[in-house]
Amino acid sequence: MLLNILLWVVRGLTLALITVSLLPEIPSGHWAIRLWEFPRLQLSLVIAVTLLLLTLHAWLARARKEHAVLLVALLATGAWQGSHILPFTPVWPDEVAEASAQTLSNQSTFKIMTANLDFQNDRYEEALEVIKREDPDIALLIEVDSGWEDGLAPLDELYEYREGDVRGEGLGIVVWSRIPLQNARVEHLVSERRASIFATLDVPGIGPVRYAGIHPVPPGLKERTPNDGGETERRNSRERDAELMLVAERVAEDADNRWIVTGDFNDAAWSNTTRLFKELSELKDPRRGRGLLSTYHTEYPLWRYPIDHMFVSDGFELVELDRVTIEGSDHFAITTTLTAAAKDQAPPDAPQEAQQDADELIEEGAKDASEQGVSS
Repeated sequence: MLLNILLWVVRGLTLALITVSLLPEIPSGHWAIRLWEFPRLQLSLVIAVTLLLLTLHAWLARARKEHAVLLVALLATGAWQGSHILPFTPVWPDEVAEASAQTLSNQSTFKIMTANLDFQNDRYEEALEVIKREDPDIALLIEVDSGWEDGLAPLDELYEYREGDVRGEGLGIVVWSRIPLQNARVEHLVSERRASIFATLDVPGIGPVRYAGIHPVPPGLKERTPNDGGETERRNSRERDAELMLVAERVAEDADNRWIVTGDFNDAAWSNTTRLFKELSELKDPRRGRGLLSTYHTEYPLWRYPIDHMFVSDGFELVELDRVTIEGSDHFAITTTLTAAAKDQAPPDAPQEAQQDADELIEEGAKDASEQGVSS
């Protein structure tokens, strides 16, 4: 009896794991589908547990053909999940080269912090002390509302340059910088509720660097919008996807310059959307070859995803990449120290298929924003 129950548990888990592993391959922006792009590491752990249960049953009940079928199915599913995770481990080649001692002796460096503070968090002084301790040259702070603006007022004395949009409901985004910000501006690419920051950094010893700070809407977020009749509904992924594609296109159109794009993408590092973003923009992820540095959620170690990102173009080398605790926030911050390297010629245009996929996402995102009454 117990062996039969164990076998049915293994069968059920195997079917469920195959299903949720394949769901993200469906070209749909529905939040219930897109959310399964996030827990690949957690699903890999469930696959490992299911394999152990299968092994136990085969040992106790004698191996038979069904065990072999289940084994192959689980191994194939595990390999599929692993193919997304493995590039973010030290066994993979670094995507952004490590700065050599010789490079550091001849080049200046600069440090960038990206931190989602959590608008419901009121531990202003502690967060301020973390920022002072880390001492970044550029600090992109997300979910800055009026309370955070008051709590972070001392930053205005430490940083000469500032640009952003202070708003409630987790919609604020502000960058503080010691490095001169040229042509700094706030734009609403898809939704009037979601601001992005664009600027050119005049980095001493390096020169102009294009900069973008973003915080697109997360899929599955319960949100009231003008056209929802006062009811909250979960948002799909298309506004987020469209914003990422528009930023990628902007990078591609100005590929002769160095670029840094950072923020809370609300998208996992291995997702199809982020892969398309990288393919279009030719930006690189310093995580690849080094580690996941999962940033959300701080309170649940077994339920974390890498959704806060810092992408760089060719022409940079990495000095340091770290994850930092922001007291009271549900996100860890990411700090990245960079130096300049030789920059290749502008990369070739993205494949036509990738551009078509991006255009479709942009169109769907604009349509979704319009239906919600939040189009920019």
